[in-house]
Amino acid sequence: MSDIKITIIDREGAEHTVDAPTDMNMNVMELVRAYELAEEGTIGICGGMAMCASCQCYVLNEDEVSLVEKNPDEEAMLWEAFNVKENSRLGCQIPITPEIEGLRIELAPEV
Repeated sequence: MSDIKITIIDREGAEHTVDAPTDMNMNVMELVRAYELAEEGTIGICGGMAMCASCQCYVLNEDEVSLVEKNPDEEAMLWEAFNVKENSRLGCQIPITPEIEGLRIELAPEV
């Protein structure tokens, strides 16, 4: 099993550096849920289908990691979401792979 480190800043501003498994086909939203870094029922409401934006996060070091590009569903959901910034992504659309080792994100405010 090969884990990477990801830093997540929760909605209260606390920073958590967590181990993220690259061999379990997980995404960042599922990682946040697994570590209980967001209040129950406030993240991943649609189950990771890019249909609710509850897992919106801000990527703080996009230049340092190799993220997958936004797909049309993610672009459309972010177009409709609140609190969107230039560095906004949906956590459910960021797979945990070795290429994102050291990723730093901040969870967007709950709407």
